[in-house]
Amino acid sequence: MAREATVARKTQETEINVELSLDGQGQALITTTIGFFDHMLELLCRFSLFDITISATGDTEVDYHHTVEDVGICLGQALDKALGDRSGIRRFSTKSAPMDECLATACIDISGRPLLVFNVEFKTEKTGEFDVALAEEFFRALVTHAKITLHLTVPYGKNAHHICEALFKATGLALREATDIDPRSLGVPSTKGTLS
Repeated sequence: MAREATVARKTQETEINVELSLDGQGQALITTTIGFFDHMLELLCRFSLFDITISATGDTEVDYHHTVEDVGICLGQALDKALGDRSGIRRFSTKSAPMDECLATACIDISGRPLLVFNVEFKTEKTGEFDVALAEEFFRALVTHAKITLHLTVPYGKNAHHICEALFKATGLALREATDIDPRSLGVPSTKGTLS
């Protein structure tokens, strides 16, 4: 059964369309009108090996917040749908990714219980025109709507671009493993018999 989903969302602030295939090859077709954010999403796609198409427009003349958060909402909803009842998935993963002077670790539990722990300190407020505080907003929207627990930690690092890049790479790697099908796993990976 194909683990795929499509989500569309239109508000007075944004219009988002997302197509997601979990069992892909890391192919990205992403246009949000926010160059840096597109780059981060492409990294997430490449290292998760998900195939992701995202088309997003929003009130970026106000700021980038609505577009970034709403993309997180839609991608989270697509991930939740594509996972179905979670039968056979590995569920847990912890992965680290270095980017030059910094290191990021992502620890995921596809638990049905949404929670983000974001232990990340940025030394500057922006990288280019992108407000790096929006990285946390994206991940919070993603985990809330995907119904997963995600702990993100950067124990050291200076460059805001490098920190963001390491976060998205580590999350992609962890999502790849946690959503993978384990051939030895029968049914839903929970002693309760459900992930919710």
